[in-house]
Amino acid sequence: RTPLRLIHGTRSGFAIYPDALHQLFDTCMANVGVKEVRISDSWNDARDWAWRVKQAKNAGLKPIINLIYTVSPRHTDEYYANKVRDAFALNVDRVIFKDPGGLLTPERTRTAVPAILKAAGGKIVELHTHCTTGLGVLCCLEAIKAGMHHINTAIPPLANGSGNPSIFSVAMNARALGFKTAINEEPLRRAAAFLSACARQENLPAGVTPEYDYSQYLHQIPGGMISNLRYQLGRVGMAHKLDETLAEAAQVRADFGYPIMVTPLSQFVGSQAAINVIVGERYKEVTDQSIEYAMGIWGKEGADLMDPDVKDKILKRSRAREIAERPHPSDSLEDLRKKYAADGASDEELLLRFFSSKEDVARMRAAGPPRRYSASHPVVNLVEDLSKNGKRRSVTIQQANFRLRLEKRQSL
Repeated sequence: RTPLRLIHGTRSGFAIYPDALHQLFDTCMANVGVKEVRISDSWNDARDWAWRVKQAKNAGLKPIINLIYTVSPRHTDEYYANKVRDAFALNVDRVIFKDPGGLLTPERTRTAVPAILKAAGGKIVELHTHCTTGLGVLCCLEAIKAGMHHINTAIPPLANGSGNPSIFSVAMNARALGFKTAINEEPLRRAAAFLSACARQENLPAGVTPEYDYSQYLHQIPGGMISNLRYQLGRVGMAHKLDETLAEAAQVRADFGYPIMVTPLSQFVGSQAAINVIVGERYKEVTDQSIEYAMGIWGKEGADLMDPDVKDKILKRSRAREIAERPHPSDSLEDLRKKYAADGASDEELLLRFFSSKEDVARMRAAGPPRRYSASHPVVNLVEDLSKNGKRRSVTIQQANFRLRLEKRQSL
């Protein structure tokens, strides 16, 4: 059976959470059957990987390190080879070379993957890429040719688009190249049919590989965030400034020391770029997150690599002094239970309340059970539902040119 995986960051979301919360989250996931946890750090910092690896093992989860890929002058093949060594030094099961922005190219794959595999020394490394720039499948095939045996894929309609490459496409092309694939496609195609039916019922589009867009390599803003920037600029009458904002994001990223454009750092860069464009002056107004970034709260490496003049401009304001005086969240598990589960709620309920609110959770439960989906024809679903009432002896479905009658009869 395929082991369930959890994805967890060293700094998840847009706030710093107490360590006890991370540990509780891992423990709850292990209790419901999750076996592995993929650990990401926005800076690929082994110091931050280490404490999350320890927590994962404490919870009974098998830790896997996400080594996040990006494009910048300092993110070389040698950089990634060294980071792979750092990851395996933590005694983890495997490493995933993770390209969340779909920035890998076939050319870079041909150099990066061999360097990474050599540094891994025979230990398992997986490739995880996206189709954001339309090159996902090609990069997977280049990785396979370079000796990588484990490729992350997705099932349509969730595949392609900005998602992972389709398992069917990668497998078909790998076989065409002479490689064997250790998958059984028959149940996967049933799953794809079911998910496609769900998408149709919700009027959701299936993933389609986008056209190649080189500008993605310049600003590296994730696609979903571009939509949000367009909306935010539109609210202040500056929707026409989107291209300028994306160009500004490239400059802000350079000023910030080339952070990897993943949550939450990509949001910090994009938001600050938008403010710079709206205000008309670079760093005249800054977000609290930009201040925290300059202080090293979101990673020591970021503060160290930041342009010193930009860093000084951001920190030379009263708001920075206020933030510096805030204590680091240090609630214990007992503290969390007192705050969020004083009524005896479960730890799972505690987590829901922490990440939303007690009122939001109550509204969710009041909304009733989740919607049911089926890949069967709607008429079949209707008949199944009606037949569950044992008091009915017959069911008739009639339309203009169609009539169906089902009756219960005693067996002879």
